[in-house]
Amino acid sequence: MTHDLTLTLSCADRPGIVAAVAGFLADRGFTIRDSQQFGDEDSGLFFIRVHAVADLPIEFDLLRAEFGPAVGETMEASWALHDPSVKHRILVMVSRQGHCLNDLLYRVRTGSLAADIVAVVSNHDDLRELVEWHGIPFHHVPVTADTKDRAEDELRKLVASYDADSVVLARYMQILSDPLCRELAGRAINIHHSLLPSFKGARPYFQAHARGVKVIGATAHYVTADLDEGPIIEQDFTRVDHSNSAVDLTAIGRDLEAHALARAVTAHAEHRVLMNGSRTVVFR
Repeated sequence: MTHDLTLTLSCADRPGIVAAVAGFLADRGFTIRDSQQFGDEDSGLFFIRVHAVADLPIEFDLLRAEFGPAVGETMEASWALHDPSVKHRILVMVSRQGHCLNDLLYRVRTGSLAADIVAVVSNHDDLRELVEWHGIPFHHVPVTADTKDRAEDELRKLVASYDADSVVLARYMQILSDPLCRELAGRAINIHHSLLPSFKGARPYFQAHARGVKVIGATAHYVTADLDEGPIIEQDFTRVDHSNSAVDLTAIGRDLEAHALARAVTAHAEHRVLMNGSRTVVFR
């Protein structure tokens, strides 16, 4: 039986990065099964993700303590060592539209998304039955202009109590405050229709139909204080034409949203996404 490790690292591009990483792992008896890397000429940064295996159980705390001085500090790198056998813990936030939530629940239940949804938080009670049928705790946290600060404090407590690694906004129709966005930087993923900024507000697909759009799509991105402008992780789109009604566009759009969000969450949970300023590097 082998034991797995995933290493991610980014730093200023320079000679010897791959050799340093590979040498560190080889010296400790690891075999590299997969390695992906990318040097960005625009930012001058280098990114690498390595999947390695060892015959003996891995002492991750010890390995992290050794990797920091040996490689991380030398390269002035941002890095992380992950145990793939430990499932990523996700807290999902949703309002009344359940298509993205339902898709994530199904993928987790069938094992196609190797993560755990530890809780669902909603500002409405509509989806409680669906969530509890899956055996997942459901928390109704109403939000009004007067209670927004208290609601966000409750969210902070829930993220901490469930030890959530990430927060996924699966069509959660509330804007998070700037302080909360900063607290969740790199840990919160949102999904929106790619018709933005052309069609904001209610019923965007009906607005799009009225304008005769030829393409609709969806974008999954990290949450930042700049509304719907965080680093993009995943996108999906399809062509439409005059024969598609507004109802058709809404149905097609919901599928695109669910698929794009699922791919983004999967890549994030598998530590395949590395930040590159306002962009991302997503290894496949």
